[in-house]
Amino acid sequence: MIDLRSDTVTKPTSAMKQAMFDAEVGDDMMREDPTVNRLETMIAEMLGKEAAVFACSGTQSNQMGIRVNCMPGDELLINHTGHIGIFEAGGPAVLSGVTVRQINAAKGMLSVDDLAGQPRVADQHYCRTRLVCLENTTNIAGGFVYPLEQLQQVSGWSRDNDLKMHLDGARFFNAIVAGGYSAADAAACFDTVSICFSKGLGCPMGSVLVGTAEDMHLARRVRKMFGGALRQSGIVAAAAIYALENNVDRLQQDHDNAQLLATRLAAIDGIDARPDATESNLVFFEISAELGTAVQLAAALKERDVRIGPMGGQRMRAATHIDVSKQDVLSTADAVRACVEKGFANQELVGSGPYSK
Repeated sequence: MIDLRSDTVTKPTSAMKQAMFDAEVGDDMMREDPTVNRLETMIAEMLGKEAAVFACSGTQSNQMGIRVNCMPGDELLINHTGHIGIFEAGGPAVLSGVTVRQINAAKGMLSVDDLAGQPRVADQHYCRTRLVCLENTTNIAGGFVYPLEQLQQVSGWSRDNDLKMHLDGARFFNAIVAGGYSAADAAACFDTVSICFSKGLGCPMGSVLVGTAEDMHLARRVRKMFGGALRQSGIVAAAAIYALENNVDRLQQDHDNAQLLATRLAAIDGIDARPDATESNLVFFEISAELGTAVQLAAALKERDVRIGPMGGQRMRAATHIDVSKQDVLSTADAVRACVEKGFANQELVGSGPYSK
């Protein structure tokens, strides 16, 4: 099975499993897990921040960041496709009493022009605009990568307007590799940064929140409050350390494979794929309505041992990752072509639906 539904489906390599097996562990709640402590120090130094807190998931670390930066009754500004606003089960409202205000920006990337005039005036009738949330790379907006200059411009504008900045860096290192800038330069634009280890870096689970020592002291309490406190978590922290030491540079292979897939798909009649708009490891493409729907094509591909995520309507997303080879990409394009030539509009729909992670 070639699984391109998401880079969340990656499985740890034998070397990563060995690192997990060999991990020295302790009680993380007591700050006595040496592997977790090493990971938190390592990622904080890499991003040029004071401290970090290991978390169970990207959703958890994002929600920790919101609670650290906001008070109940505040609001955050985010692009309308942002994961925090639409794929985290209403977490800002439920966990922090924070309102989400969505803005429609080109390519899912907020600019100063998009944000200008958006903060609420200081009046008792309004919630307080407190936080700007960016996503890099963007997810369902297209897998796009913020230019560093745009990050810096938005950051400067936010600070001039007394707003905090949070980055949903679910695919942070994909952005770093594709954007050609350093982790520290990107992180300098934000008060808090959430990074997911279980996507392109190939770990079985885990994320991290990074920021000032004061904010991370509060984040640790928030993690406990949200039910995410950990004990001998060095087992999974070891996988993250391994990934940071071995799996970052190889992300370029995933980006190259995504380009190859987009190019091959673009050559198929009835498939609208854009290699020039494929900037990272996410390939989005549209299916002609005459052929059928995304859900129908996904079902037909599954019968050919290929899994791609339908995004609703005619849109599909394929995510390249560590478990997908160049040959897998070529085989996937061949499978799509075969489905198009055979027809799939009458495909029986069983257990298929939009995939968002």
